[in-house]
Amino acid sequence: MVFRSQMTLALEQARAAAARGEVPVGAVIVAPDGNVVAADGNRTRELNDPTAHAEILAIRAACAAIGSERLIGHDLYVTLEPCPMCAAAIAAARIARLYYGASDPKSGGVAHGARVFDHRQTHHVPEVYDGLAEAESAALLRRFFAQRRSG
Repeated sequence: MVFRSQMTLALEQARAAAARGEVPVGAVIVAPDGNVVAADGNRTRELNDPTAHAEILAIRAACAAIGSERLIGHDLYVTLEPCPMCAAAIAAARIARLYYGASDPKSGGVAHGARVFDHRQTHHVPEVYDGLAEAESAALLRRFFAQRRSG
């Protein structure tokens, strides 16, 4: 199968999140056959739920769609480096590959901070690919926070 990035769809989800007043992060889960199983953006404010990060919502929807608590062989595309909570959920769901855009030195949990996948207690470690659509992902976040500070 030919690799086909789903970062464009993840960015669409991030822009939709920003339009809802949410931090612009979008996530997409792709099945082993290449079909998109779930896609969502942050909804923490909308749902009054601190766990309603894009990755968590997409994982929940994908698990419901396939009828399993594990997403073996599935890929996750997300516009921002997952936080420790999301990284733990990615490991628990047995996601095969994680692709993310912008790094998050302040709150990341993959390459920064907790580095969840580096811990012995982590039962599953996905393949991790960073920097996909990094410039666009980072610019979207910068614009969002600049607008919030000025308005």
